[in-house]
Amino acid sequence: MSRLPQIDPATATGKAADVLTDVQRTLGLTPNITKAMANSPTVLKAYLQLRGTLAGGALPAGVRERLAVATAEANGCAYCLSAHLHMGAEIAGIDEEELRLAREGRSADPYTAALLALSAEVAAHRGAVDDSVLARARAAGVTDAEIAEVVAHLALNVFTNYFNNLADPDNDWPVVVTPHTHAPAH
Repeated sequence: MSRLPQIDPATATGKAADVLTDVQRTLGLTPNITKAMANSPTVLKAYLQLRGTLAGGALPAGVRERLAVATAEANGCAYCLSAHLHMGAEIAGIDEEELRLAREGRSADPYTAALLALSAEVAAHRGAVDDSVLARARAAGVTDAEIAEVVAHLALNVFTNYFNNLADPDNDWPVVVTPHTHAPAH
């Protein structure tokens, strides 16, 4: 059971109703994470704006999903891991083996592997990575724009992981159990 109320779009009022209507219109569905975020329409709007802006960036959808999978695995967020494994397979067309590797922060593709490694290093060192980390990413073809976006995606994914670990919304995705899954203290 969710630790924050999941605001029902049918009964929402005010700003929460407006933002949830936007979610439904934009995504074609209203995931439970957005219903929980609607407790603060400001939080939900910030999430949607960052997510939407980054979707138009330099990183391809398949890479974005792999970054989200790796971060969710590292943070023990079953909701996000379930969502991004589903979207990675169904929307981005990532095969099962690549999704399995993404859970380990790896990829058979050297470019994608470099982006995943960069994200892991940024997370592990809170951004204070050694120059050699950037050199390895650049040697694999990663651009400066992509380096910047890796940091932004990491921030977005950590935000949603932490939010879901706290709020514990009902999982509306095919459920995946991870060895790091957070057990909420109810």
